[in-house]
Amino acid sequence: MKGESHDLIHEFPEYVEQIQNLKTVDESFNRLFEEYHHINTQVQRVEYDIEPASDAYAETLKKKRLALKDELFHRLKEVA
Repeated sequence: MKGESHDLIHEFPEYVEQIQNLKTVDESFNRLFEEYHHINTQVQRVEYDIEPASDAYAETLKKKRLALKDELFHRLKEVA
């Protein structure tokens, strides 16, 4: 939804410390985090009409973002 924040700190406020820690000690988590951030930025650019895109492309980006968020959440739960 336009205007909603989907960065991981807002998505998982209860895991802020784990996110910060894993970004520094777990290279694969950091890579997933960076990819999520990149995709999330692309989605925002499309939603705010900064970068025109087809509906199909926008949905593809959102599905990628959701898959990454799920993966990151599972990783966070493993260390909690």
